[in-house]
Amino acid sequence: MSEVYIAGVGITPAGEHWERSLRELAFAALEGAANDTERLLGGRAPAEALFAANALAGQLSGQAHLGVLIADFAGLRGIEAVNVEAAGASGGAAIRQAYIAVASGQVETALVVGVEKTTDTIGGRVNAAMATASDSDFESVQGATPAALAGLLMQRYLHTYGLEHAVFADFAMNAHANAKANPNAMFRNTITRDAYARAGAVADPISMMDVAPECDGAAAVVLTSRPTAVRVTASAQATDTLALHDRPDLLGFDAAQLSAGRAYKMANLGPDEIDLFELFDAYTVFAALSLEAAGFAERGQGWRLAAEGQIGRDRRIPIQTFGGLKARGNPIGATGVYQVAEVALQVRGEAGASQVPNARVGMAQCIGGIGANIVTHILQAA
Repeated sequence: MSEVYIAGVGITPAGEHWERSLRELAFAALEGAANDTERLLGGRAPAEALFAANALAGQLSGQAHLGVLIADFAGLRGIEAVNVEAAGASGGAAIRQAYIAVASGQVETALVVGVEKTTDTIGGRVNAAMATASDSDFESVQGATPAALAGLLMQRYLHTYGLEHAVFADFAMNAHANAKANPNAMFRNTITRDAYARAGAVADPISMMDVAPECDGAAAVVLTSRPTAVRVTASAQATDTLALHDRPDLLGFDAAQLSAGRAYKMANLGPDEIDLFELFDAYTVFAALSLEAAGFAERGQGWRLAAEGQIGRDRRIPIQTFGGLKARGNPIGATGVYQVAEVALQVRGEAGASQVPNARVGMAQCIGGIGANIVTHILQAA
């Protein structure tokens, strides 16, 4: 198998892009990645395949077949192109497909672009579209939204470990503190503990301060077998039951544990050797469960890492270093690409004011559904 490297990254601001279409957002990210590659390699790397990542365009924008749409608009007609859908894990799944293509030797260079637009749609259509990532026969048909299902997990977590809702405040506060340094973040404001406590409920016990905002955005990465400064040393994916009621252990986050475990084995590393972890904090309870499942904390102790200040950029395990989903924003199908692009910048030492000191090894993990489909990537300085 060939070694796989990240040659370039392109990131558009997360937010409300009323003036830009799906194809225009995707093109902006691809052009950014191409320019970055040219700067690093001294020329643009001709790509043989394009993997798009998107979750909701077919339902919200009436546009499917995004791989071809983007390839056409970007002047890449004739290239192999496909769209990858895995709910919130779409971005990570697309990168994994590109990784497999390059590692297998089938292609030398592959493009990945994640793109999503949610803010053009108002009312309940976004919630209804997002709910299709759950079990339609037993969950969404009963009116269960993703936030409601995440609320069940949080309620179980608090009950099982005898905790109060306030223990999740530090995840939200850390995300917003880090987002201040990220010009591409949607929210660069401070969250206080008092503001967290006063926030209105979304799906009890989840409040407005526990939920990442859905938004528009696009990010792109160039994967290649040509050596560059960042090597992809692990790519792993795992699944769990789609419906929560089918899981024997609601708080195990089994797919996260399996995915992270496979990535550690592939990279020949352990949690103690990871310099930063871009986790999928669509809900603050996900942050605690992911830290535990990935081996950074014991069961029921993920919240304590945040409460003790161990998740800051210069502490034991930095997370949400560019603001995470909570403050950077959650462009759903594109989020996994944002995460890998952000980790690549960290490992290259080019994260600017968001830089984690001496970052050499970074991990990104994205989640489809309520922990049903989880993709983990580990990047190392080459």
